[in-house]
Amino acid sequence: MRALLLLLSSLVTSHGFSVPRRGNRSSSSTTQLRSIPNSFDTLTSGLASIARLPRGVTVSSDGISLSGPAARFLPKIKQLFDVENSRECRVVRERITELDLVVERVIPAAENSRAVARSPITVPTMVAEIDGLEQTFTGVDEILRFLDDKFSTLKKDESKTTKIEISDEEDNTMKVALEKLVEMTTYLPGLLRAGRGSRVCGAASTSFDVPRPAQPLVLYSYEELMREKCPVGNQFCRLVREVLTELDLVFELRSAGKMSPRRNELAKIAGGSSQCPYLIDPNTGVKLAESADIISYLYKTYGLWTPPNELLQSISGVVTPLLAPLYRVIAPLQAGSYRENEFEYKSEIAEAKATIYDEILANPVVVYTYEYSPFCSEATALLENCGIQFKEISLGLEWIPGLISEPAKRAALLEITGQSSLPHIFVGGTSIGGLFSGSPGLVPALEQGKLKQLIEDAKKTI
Repeated sequence: MRALLLLLSSLVTSHGFSVPRRGNRSSSSTTQLRSIPNSFDTLTSGLASIARLPRGVTVSSDGISLSGPAARFLPKIKQLFDVENSRECRVVRERITELDLVVERVIPAAENSRAVARSPITVPTMVAEIDGLEQTFTGVDEILRFLDDKFSTLKKDESKTTKIEISDEEDNTMKVALEKLVEMTTYLPGLLRAGRGSRVCGAASTSFDVPRPAQPLVLYSYEELMREKCPVGNQFCRLVREVLTELDLVFELRSAGKMSPRRNELAKIAGGSSQCPYLIDPNTGVKLAESADIISYLYKTYGLWTPPNELLQSISGVVTPLLAPLYRVIAPLQAGSYRENEFEYKSEIAEAKATIYDEILANPVVVYTYEYSPFCSEATALLENCGIQFKEISLGLEWIPGLISEPAKRAALLEITGQSSLPHIFVGGTSIGGLFSGSPGLVPALEQGKLKQLIEDAKKTI
């Protein structure tokens, strides 16, 4: 579902999919990277929140307040091993919001995270301190039972679950159907946000020496949002939590749902506003309220680069193999291979090859692009974000007939390298391929730690 929406959105010039102007790329174009929230992320994250309303919206009246007289007798939630885009973890976080709890350490536990590398972990897993002793609760059902038993005034058989309460008079078939419907809604957020918040990204891989905060970050957040009587998805908190999972960052979660007294605490810190998300980094003293600012800061401070969206890579993995044979056929035809005068065609290709060799040997990094291609704008934005200087050479608006301005160059690239798709990146006169694939491709070269050395070697020879 989300893949289809992203493909459609790449055809329009909305924020995050804007068409770069030839020869006039501003420094702000780094925001085109899909990991920085754009209108598409806001839409899908909002829909994901609406799908779960009214769960995780308001502090429940049955909760025992952490600021009340009973607070000192309540357990402390020391750790929650969590994956943002996990259905089971989401249900637990909803109840944490409703009970207005604080989790001292939310520890990302994606399958390629540092926590899992140390020891295999079932998610969600919660560690709580009860009467001075630590106890571990594993799985959504066990955790919910613990939370309702210790932090709710309701009896166990009255506690909130994802089941629908229906009177005895109603048909049992309808009851089962409604419960199944509610259960289905727990899967929708994961589908709408597929590709985000489920794995540690390459920019924070355990293979690299990545900056890590000495003290956990602090995040004021809640799972969903209800503004007055109008349901509004709290898409912005989700966007931040996704990146915390992807960057493998431990943080303290301070729930601040509707009716939470913790909103007053936040207002004092934030100068009057109780807007969430709100991030505090005790390691640097930075305090931020806007989700885009928070995410940009997290990548800049705790990632080696701002990565492209994983979903875009998934789409590339499907689309590129399907279109590559078509590209190989169309490229020579667009350049005029069908003409009766074969010598004229070969001469144009030879001239285009000579121009390409001059270009790639005169600059350490050269990128051939189309101006309308989201993959091309992603590649150039990634290079800019990494502080890598490059020469961009546009072959037109797109590969579609009528939009390509230099078809001979495209056909020449095919003959030289076997690749006619763009972006096409050369380092030191050698093709490394496109954004996600090639020899080895821009993103794989970054993730393998090869790109920096390739560029340094290129600068010595050019």
